[in-house]
Amino acid sequence: MSVRKSGRAGTKPRKARPDGGVNPRQPCPCGSGRRYKSCHGSSAGPVEVAVTRPFDGLAAECELVALREFVPSATAPLALAIDTEREITLATVLPMAAAALVRTDGRAFVGLQVQTKSSDVSRDVARAVRWVLEAEPGDVLPVVGPDTDAGENPERLQDLLDTGATVEPELHSDFGWWMPEDADTGGDVAASLERANAAILPTERVGPAAYWVDAGDKAHLRWVRPEPEERLLPALARLSARGELGLGDNTRFAGSFRAHGLLVPVWDLDPEAHAREWADPAADLGKRLDEALASLDSEPLNADERRARDGLIGRQVTIR
Repeated sequence: MSVRKSGRAGTKPRKARPDGGVNPRQPCPCGSGRRYKSCHGSSAGPVEVAVTRPFDGLAAECELVALREFVPSATAPLALAIDTEREITLATVLPMAAAALVRTDGRAFVGLQVQTKSSDVSRDVARAVRWVLEAEPGDVLPVVGPDTDAGENPERLQDLLDTGATVEPELHSDFGWWMPEDADTGGDVAASLERANAAILPTERVGPAAYWVDAGDKAHLRWVRPEPEERLLPALARLSARGELGLGDNTRFAGSFRAHGLLVPVWDLDPEAHAREWADPAADLGKRLDEALASLDSEPLNADERRARDGLIGRQVTIR
């Protein structure tokens, strides 16, 4: 007696779906963008995916990106939304690129330009904030990562800060603020400070998230913009096609780079001009850019503007 086989000849039996009924080949419900079998359905556990915009949702997002990526020496008070008596100062770079420290005088610092062990900068900075709240004078946190967590549900910076607060950084010409005023700055400390100070490029803030930097033979304006790239680029292209993308004589739009999910346009400037001379031109450019952004809703790009946009896309790089 013959036995009838189910299904068509040559077909493989379907594999049972994992708990929850998710097809192993479908996108993982966690939103990572990976297939379920390569993420939460993997026997090795979920794969950690880099957070593209770690500071998204914070009013200070653009300033935080600038302070992490290219501002050399700056500090700013953190507007904490949690109950604590300790004041914490956000810093660009700390000695030995430490994640956090408490000076011997009790002043607490959290660094932004640090080595991290995870793919979420916001979570790492939050870990450093939580660590520094319990640290003693003289304590240093060299590196931050998952092993710094005190609980099972690590917080992000958005959980600890006043999300509507802006950051007003104070720029410094050196790293003398690393040490208390009465500290001994001889020996190794003096040598470390000297090396750090020698690497600083003169930098000044000429507007919100807009920084002038003297690179020696050139000067630049680097401006972290909050708009999504798909809107910012057409607006920049509209100004470019009109010849309105510059900041005045002896300036030119050099290109842009991406950092932590935001676009940072860069302009070459006249190196002979002082930083404060670019504050008004930058503000005027900001107004033109706002108008161009608003016009996109009612006026699509014309042929010249589309060509300008293609040219701007060709001058982009990603650093984070």
